[in-house]
Amino acid sequence: MNKSLEMQLAIPSGSLETYIQSVSNIPMLTAEEEQTLATRLQKYDDLDAAQRLVLAHLRFVVHVARGYKGYGLPLADLIQEGNVGLMKAVKRFDPTVGVRLVSFAVHWIRAEMHEYILRNWRIVKVATTKAQRKLFFNLRSAKKRLGWFTQEEVNAVAKDLGVKPETVLEMESRLSGHDASFDGYADDSDEDNFHAAPAAYLEDMSMEPATLLEADDLEDHNNIQLHDAIQSLDERSQDILARRWLSDEKATLQELADEYNVSAERIRQLEKNAMNKVKKVIEA
Repeated sequence: MNKSLEMQLAIPSGSLETYIQSVSNIPMLTAEEEQTLATRLQKYDDLDAAQRLVLAHLRFVVHVARGYKGYGLPLADLIQEGNVGLMKAVKRFDPTVGVRLVSFAVHWIRAEMHEYILRNWRIVKVATTKAQRKLFFNLRSAKKRLGWFTQEEVNAVAKDLGVKPETVLEMESRLSGHDASFDGYADDSDEDNFHAAPAAYLEDMSMEPATLLEADDLEDHNNIQLHDAIQSLDERSQDILARRWLSDEKATLQELADEYNVSAERIRQLEKNAMNKVKKVIEA
């Protein structure tokens, strides 16, 4: 499909209702019109014909997308993914088979939406195997009531979907779980809500005496190593490092060059060599 058509299918931010209303006003095609356009596309690669086929079926994509609203993902995103599937279907549609485009396209539209849902529904993926993917999109519709399945219901669903009962139980457990914010939610003003977050259950070891002593020892050790490394340099290199990195008012390369009567590039080289020597002493 051309880029012009893809831009027309894009849903502007905050204009979903306008988009839905617009696509609902696009005239539907008769069987004869659809056959003619599909033939023009197949024989002559007529992009205008492809555009008319796509635009006439955008309302159907919206209809399919509304069936997946229960997964908590933005309807606009589902429609966008479905539009991609519709364009793929139009490209592959064979008018000589004798079926309407909508019957052929529904599988491509749903496939794109399924992939999007599986990628984004949870940070932790809930469906990886073929059996789990089948269950993911059928388990909710198979539930007749709220609550957990009985063993009889588990066996019935497993038989209907052609999977093992253990797979049904595992997927039901995954779908019944809820994602939780590690630190609590940003709008939680109640202190009790914060204590319910997982972060509240972790012990804060930062102020433990042993932790503080270890941090102090490490800092002392690093300071001693740095002092010894700097003392191993010649006097000029020590002065350059001190005035370039340890002074509150950092000296420029040109200032040091004028003082030592060398070029600024030479000061840069001396500084680099001194830093490499210090690094080697510390890492030794």
